[in-house]
Amino acid sequence: TPISSEIPDKFILSQNYPNPFNPVTNIKFSLPKGGLVKLVVFDVLGREAVTLLNEVKPAGNYLVDFDASALSSGVYFYRLESGDFTETKKMLLVK
Repeated sequence: TPISSEIPDKFILSQNYPNPFNPVTNIKFSLPKGGLVKLVVFDVLGREAVTLLNEVKPAGNYLVDFDASALSSGVYFYRLESGDFTETKKMLLVK
């Protein structure tokens, strides 16, 4: 979901909030230019758990809700990929 009409000047992947979470958290990110955006959640072993986003998005600021009620408690990582930008952050699901 777009959260602002401003165009950021750099890629930003924010820490999810709340963290630790149960079972829903929010992930914010910013894109200075449009393109294919992929946001994926991985388990601690590196296996893909959920693909939250895999589509073309215009430049802007976004917020994605992640409902992890189908996953077990533990450490997870989420990775944002767009163009040549890639960043990964860690989150903790506590049930």
